[in-house]
Amino acid sequence: MKVFISADIEGTAGIATWSEADRDHADYPQFRDLMTAEVVAACEGARAAGATEVVVKDAHDSGRNLMIGRLPDYVRVIRNWSGHPESMMFGLGSDFAAAIYTGYHSKAGTETNPLAHTSTLRISRLILNGEVASEFTVNALSAARHGVPSAFIAGDAGICADARAMVPGIGTVETLEGFGPATISLSPARAQAAIRQGVEAALRGDLSGRLPKRADHYEVVVEYVNPVDAYRASWYPGARKHGPRAVAFEAAEFFEIQRALRFMNS
Repeated sequence: MKVFISADIEGTAGIATWSEADRDHADYPQFRDLMTAEVVAACEGARAAGATEVVVKDAHDSGRNLMIGRLPDYVRVIRNWSGHPESMMFGLGSDFAAAIYTGYHSKAGTETNPLAHTSTLRISRLILNGEVASEFTVNALSAARHGVPSAFIAGDAGICADARAMVPGIGTVETLEGFGPATISLSPARAQAAIRQGVEAALRGDLSGRLPKRADHYEVVVEYVNPVDAYRASWYPGARKHGPRAVAFEAAEFFEIQRALRFMNS
């Protein structure tokens, strides 16, 4: 059994400020360590459930955050960014049994994590087929495009609630909840133990229903903070202006949405 893990940091237990996610700040090393520990816990849970190979995509910022010397020997790790439209899910294929998400965070425009955002801080909201979308929304649909179920997610309370609504039966561990600029969090040790147990339980369960519903047609609307970014994105082939700070794009295939986002948000 092959398992794919997409690892972010802004939903890691204990995190509360942007400095803790910034590789150029003195606060970062501690949370790089905690991000790695949560990934290792997920790997151990997958192994206990029978995984023979685990592929981890380092999916935060530089793509070079995980302390790779601490990863188990059955893990392959994808670092940095290839430029492929699948972005945080790059490396996933139809031969994987499940996708797992660690360190995930709430979508832009919500209050359940002071670090809530979607892809970049230049975006105020990402709307997919009329619903405000998160990075998990896009990534779970990316996995579904390969026929891969989304089995488990660890992150803040907001993204876990969104994940349960989108993928009924998905395993979740709520690491923290935001209150304005503050967070109330599990202790890292408690979160890591829960992630290990949660991943194992999720992978031992029935994964057949853990695929989000796919549509026959997709429209994505990207609302930017700055109208300058909207103007620039409007030049992507097929994109159109959608108000003073927004750009829309439509396609029948979800991969075309991913391709558009790859260039419109760069």
